[in-house]
Amino acid sequence: MIKKKGLLLVVSGPSGAGKGTVCKELIKRNPDFKLSVSATTRAPREGEVDGESYFFLTREKFKEMIGQGGFLEYAQIYSNFYGTPKGPVMKYLEEGSDVILEIEMQGARQVKDMYPEAVLIFVLPPSLEELKKRLTSRGTETEEQVNERLSTSFEEIKQIKDYDYFVFNENNKTTEAAIAIENIIVAEKNKARRYENAIIKKFEEEL
Repeated sequence: MIKKKGLLLVVSGPSGAGKGTVCKELIKRNPDFKLSVSATTRAPREGEVDGESYFFLTREKFKEMIGQGGFLEYAQIYSNFYGTPKGPVMKYLEEGSDVILEIEMQGARQVKDMYPEAVLIFVLPPSLEELKKRLTSRGTETEEQVNERLSTSFEEIKQIKDYDYFVFNENNKTTEAAIAIENIIVAEKNKARRYENAIIKKFEEEL
Protein backbone atom coordinates (compact mmCIF):
# COMPACT_ATOMS: atom_id res chain seq x y z
CA MET A 1 0.00 0.00 0.00
CA ILE A 2 0.98 3.62 -0.49
CA LYS A 3 1.89 5.46 2.71
CA LYS A 4 -0.13 8.66 2.76
CA LYS A 5 0.97 11.86 4.45
CA GLY A 6 -1.43 13.70 6.69
CA LEU A 7 -3.65 16.38 5.23
CA LEU A 8 -3.51 20.01 6.35
CA LEU A 9 -7.07 21.38 6.50
CA VAL A 10 -7.59 25.11 6.84
CA VAL A 11 -11.13 25.99 7.97
CA SER A 12 -12.40 29.57 7.77
CA GLY A 13 -15.71 31.39 7.61
CA PRO A 14 -17.44 34.59 8.67
CA SER A 15 -18.23 35.27 12.32
CA GLY A 16 -21.38 33.38 13.29
CA ALA A 17 -21.04 30.71 10.57
CA GLY A 18 -20.14 28.16 13.24
CA LYS A 19 -16.73 27.08 11.97
CA GLY A 20 -15.53 26.41 15.53
CA THR A 21 -18.54 24.18 16.24
CA VAL A 22 -17.96 22.26 13.00
CA CYS A 23 -14.28 21.74 13.85
CA LYS A 24 -15.19 20.46 17.33
CA GLU A 25 -17.66 18.01 15.80
CA LEU A 26 -15.00 16.87 13.32
CA ILE A 27 -12.51 16.21 16.15
CA LYS A 28 -15.21 14.44 18.18
CA ARG A 29 -15.96 12.12 15.26
CA ASN A 30 -12.26 11.66 14.42
CA PRO A 31 -10.18 11.62 17.63
CA ASP A 32 -6.99 10.98 15.62
CA PHE A 33 -7.25 14.37 13.93
CA LYS A 34 -4.97 17.05 15.38
CA LEU A 35 -6.25 20.55 16.13
CA SER A 36 -3.38 22.99 15.74
CA VAL A 37 -2.54 25.12 18.79
CA SER A 38 -1.81 28.78 18.03
CA ALA A 39 0.90 30.92 19.62
CA THR A 40 0.30 34.37 21.07
CA THR A 41 2.12 37.14 22.89
CA ARG A 42 -0.90 38.05 25.03
CA ALA A 43 -1.01 37.03 28.69
CA PRO A 44 -2.85 33.82 29.64
CA ARG A 45 -6.42 34.23 30.87
CA GLU A 46 -7.81 32.37 33.84
CA GLY A 47 -8.08 28.66 33.13
CA GLU A 48 -5.89 28.74 30.00
CA VAL A 49 -3.07 26.19 29.80
CA ASP A 50 0.19 26.77 27.96
CA GLY A 51 0.53 24.32 25.09
CA GLU A 52 -3.20 23.50 25.10
CA SER A 53 -5.08 26.79 24.89
CA TYR A 54 -2.16 28.60 23.25
CA PHE A 55 1.61 28.61 23.25
CA PHE A 56 2.24 31.76 25.28
CA LEU A 57 5.40 33.46 23.99
CA THR A 58 7.24 36.68 24.72
CA ARG A 59 7.32 39.28 21.94
CA GLU A 60 11.05 38.66 21.59
CA LYS A 61 10.58 34.91 21.10
CA PHE A 62 7.68 35.44 18.68
CA LYS A 63 9.73 37.85 16.54
CA GLU A 64 12.69 35.47 16.65
CA MET A 65 10.45 32.69 15.29
CA ILE A 66 9.15 35.02 12.55
CA GLY A 67 12.76 35.65 11.48
CA GLN A 68 13.45 31.92 11.40
CA GLY A 69 10.35 31.16 9.29
CA GLY A 70 8.83 29.37 12.26
CA PHE A 71 5.18 30.20 11.48
CA LEU A 72 2.83 28.93 8.80
CA GLU A 73 0.93 32.19 9.29
CA TYR A 74 0.88 35.07 11.75
CA ALA A 75 -0.71 38.45 12.28
CA GLN A 76 -0.58 41.36 14.68
CA ILE A 77 -3.99 42.09 16.19
CA TYR A 78 -3.95 45.34 18.13
CA SER A 79 -0.90 45.09 20.42
CA ASN A 80 -0.44 41.31 20.33
CA PHE A 81 0.84 38.75 17.84
CA TYR A 82 -0.95 35.51 16.95
CA GLY A 83 0.34 32.72 14.74
CA THR A 84 0.47 29.02 13.85
CA PRO A 85 3.82 27.41 14.77
CA LYS A 86 5.13 25.46 11.81
CA GLY A 87 7.10 22.75 13.67
CA PRO A 88 4.30 20.79 15.40
CA VAL A 89 2.06 20.92 12.31
CA MET A 90 4.75 19.56 9.97
CA LYS A 91 5.62 16.82 12.49
CA TYR A 92 2.00 15.65 12.63
CA LEU A 93 1.73 15.65 8.82
CA GLU A 94 4.91 13.59 8.38
CA GLU A 95 3.56 11.08 10.90
CA GLY A 96 0.42 10.72 8.78
CA SER A 97 -1.97 12.66 11.01
CA ASP A 98 -4.52 15.07 9.57
CA VAL A 99 -4.27 18.57 11.05
CA ILE A 100 -7.04 21.18 11.31
CA LEU A 101 -6.31 24.91 11.40
CA GLU A 102 -9.27 27.10 12.30
CA ILE A 103 -8.08 30.54 11.19
CA GLU A 104 -9.18 33.72 9.43
CA MET A 105 -8.92 34.42 5.69
CA GLN A 106 -5.67 36.39 5.85
CA GLY A 107 -3.95 33.53 7.67
CA ALA A 108 -5.45 30.95 5.31
CA ARG A 109 -3.82 32.66 2.31
CA GLN A 110 -0.47 32.73 4.11
CA VAL A 111 -0.72 29.00 4.82
CA LYS A 112 -1.53 28.23 1.18
CA ASP A 113 1.49 30.26 0.05
CA MET A 114 3.78 28.49 2.53
CA TYR A 115 2.25 25.01 2.09
CA PRO A 116 0.45 24.70 -1.29
CA GLU A 117 -0.78 21.18 -0.45
CA ALA A 118 -3.08 22.62 2.23
CA VAL A 119 -6.81 22.17 1.60
CA LEU A 120 -8.85 25.32 2.25
CA ILE A 121 -12.48 24.87 3.34
CA PHE A 122 -14.95 27.73 3.78
CA VAL A 123 -17.84 27.28 6.24
CA LEU A 124 -20.96 29.23 5.24
CA PRO A 125 -24.15 30.07 7.14
CA PRO A 126 -27.39 29.02 5.37
CA SER A 127 -28.26 32.71 4.72
CA LEU A 128 -27.43 36.24 5.85
CA GLU A 129 -30.82 36.34 7.57
CA GLU A 130 -29.88 33.32 9.66
CA LEU A 131 -26.45 34.81 10.32
CA LYS A 132 -28.13 37.95 11.65
CA LYS A 133 -30.28 35.80 13.98
CA ARG A 134 -27.19 34.03 15.30
CA LEU A 135 -25.32 37.27 15.90
CA THR A 136 -28.36 38.91 17.53
CA SER A 137 -29.00 35.92 19.82
CA ARG A 138 -25.58 36.42 21.44
CA GLY A 139 -26.95 39.62 22.96
CA THR A 140 -23.49 41.19 23.11
CA GLU A 141 -23.87 43.77 20.32
CA THR A 142 -26.23 46.58 19.33
CA GLU A 143 -28.31 46.34 16.15
CA GLU A 144 -25.93 48.77 14.48
CA GLN A 145 -22.95 46.59 15.40
CA VAL A 146 -24.76 43.48 14.13
CA ASN A 147 -25.44 45.20 10.79
CA GLU A 148 -21.77 46.19 10.56
CA ARG A 149 -20.84 42.56 11.21
CA LEU A 150 -23.17 41.44 8.42
CA SER A 151 -21.49 43.83 5.97
CA THR A 152 -18.09 42.53 7.04
CA SER A 153 -19.30 38.93 6.70
CA PHE A 154 -20.48 39.58 3.15
CA GLU A 155 -17.05 40.99 2.25
CA GLU A 156 -15.47 37.88 3.80
CA ILE A 157 -17.78 35.58 1.83
CA LYS A 158 -16.51 37.21 -1.38
CA GLN A 159 -13.09 35.72 -0.54
CA ILE A 160 -14.44 32.21 -1.16
CA LYS A 161 -12.62 32.33 -4.51
CA ASP A 162 -9.39 31.64 -2.57
CA TYR A 163 -10.77 28.37 -1.17
CA ASP A 164 -10.89 24.83 -2.53
CA TYR A 165 -14.24 23.78 -1.04
CA PHE A 166 -17.27 25.18 0.79
CA VAL A 167 -19.63 23.64 3.34
CA PHE A 168 -22.96 25.04 4.53
CA ASN A 169 -23.49 24.86 8.29
CA GLU A 170 -27.27 24.55 8.46
CA ASN A 171 -29.14 24.92 11.74
CA ASN A 172 -28.87 21.83 13.94
CA LYS A 173 -26.98 20.02 11.17
CA THR A 174 -23.40 20.42 12.37
CA THR A 175 -22.86 16.67 12.01
CA GLU A 176 -23.77 16.88 8.32
CA ALA A 177 -21.23 19.67 7.83
CA ALA A 178 -18.57 17.55 9.56
CA ILE A 179 -19.44 14.55 7.36
CA ALA A 180 -19.13 16.75 4.26
CA ILE A 181 -15.59 17.69 5.36
CA GLU A 182 -14.78 14.01 5.98
CA ASN A 183 -15.82 13.27 2.39
CA ILE A 184 -13.55 16.07 1.18
CA ILE A 185 -10.66 14.50 3.11
CA VAL A 186 -11.26 11.09 1.51
CA ALA A 187 -11.39 12.63 -1.97
CA GLU A 188 -8.23 14.69 -1.40
CA LYS A 189 -6.31 11.70 -0.08
CA ASN A 190 -7.14 9.79 -3.25
CA LYS A 191 -6.15 12.47 -5.74
CA ALA A 192 -3.79 10.85 -8.20
CA ARG A 193 -1.53 13.89 -8.46
CA ARG A 194 -0.68 13.67 -4.75
CA TYR A 195 0.79 10.17 -5.08
CA GLU A 196 1.55 9.65 -8.77
CA ASN A 197 5.29 9.12 -8.22
CA ALA A 198 4.77 6.71 -5.32
CA ILE A 199 2.18 4.74 -7.31
CA ILE A 200 4.44 4.47 -10.39
CA LYS A 201 7.36 3.39 -8.19
CA LYS A 202 5.25 0.72 -6.46
CA PHE A 203 4.20 -0.96 -9.69
CA GLU A 204 7.61 -0.47 -11.32
CA GLU A 205 9.17 -2.47 -8.48
CA GLU A 206 6.73 -5.29 -9.15
CA LEU A 207 7.80 -5.72 -12.79
